[in-house]
Amino acid sequence: MKKNTLRLLSLSATCLLLSPFAVAQEPPRENQLLLGGGVAGGPRYAGSNQNMLAPLLLIDYSHHSGLFASTLRGLGYGGQVGPVSYSAALGYRRGREDHDNENSWASTGGDELRGMGEIKGNASGIVNVGFAPIRWLEFNVGADVPLSQRQNGRKLNAGVTGRLLDSPDDKLTLGVTTSFGDTKYNQTYYGVTAEQARTSQFRAYRMKAGLNEVSAMLTWQHKLGAKWSVTSMVGATTLLKEASKSPLVQRRTGPVAAVYASYNY
Repeated sequence: MKKNTLRLLSLSATCLLLSPFAVAQEPPRENQLLLGGGVAGGPRYAGSNQNMLAPLLLIDYSHHSGLFASTLRGLGYGGQVGPVSYSAALGYRRGREDHDNENSWASTGGDELRGMGEIKGNASGIVNVGFAPIRWLEFNVGADVPLSQRQNGRKLNAGVTGRLLDSPDDKLTLGVTTSFGDTKYNQTYYGVTAEQARTSQFRAYRMKAGLNEVSAMLTWQHKLGAKWSVTSMVGATTLLKEASKSPLVQRRTGPVAAVYASYNY
């Protein structure tokens, strides 16, 4: 049950960290509590040709000081100075199984991976910095550094988010993010060691540090009165360079989507 919960939260984060609503934000003037739920979907793992669909749980508390606790953003602190926003949080990065877990609605593996061994999920330190030179455009960079299972490696992100519509009832944004992995990260998620090649169907494949994927996400938030809102997200992730040539990759481009309703106390 605990593993399923972690997979659910990490799947939610996978979808929503691509959203402009999940990057560093200006602390609210008052304490805020956001509750909601919906459904999220995406590839079982990077390069998989199978998708998984899972419930999405939203609990997001923001203190006026900048502290926050969230099923999407983790546990951390964020703030803003002029056009620069920032946040630092403790989060979770999902792992990968080497089989199809039929007893799990959020299985992160497939039978084709038998012999590859399990990649265990890890606690992560997540840092984001954004710069908005004008109201409708923001550039951001971030880092995901493992605090446990450090062999999983570090991941860096850089992206841009544009506001296509910003009215009292509707907000439409488009975000594009590129990811860079260090040698450990790319080898863990896209590589095949000599030992794994002996126990699986895949040939050995060594990875170096470099770009591994680019993602695009279109997000629409519609308010239903003063407290309720519905957020819909649709996008895709495409593997790049050496990651796209990995023998583990069955599909270079995979869809990512989510829809959830929320109530702002």
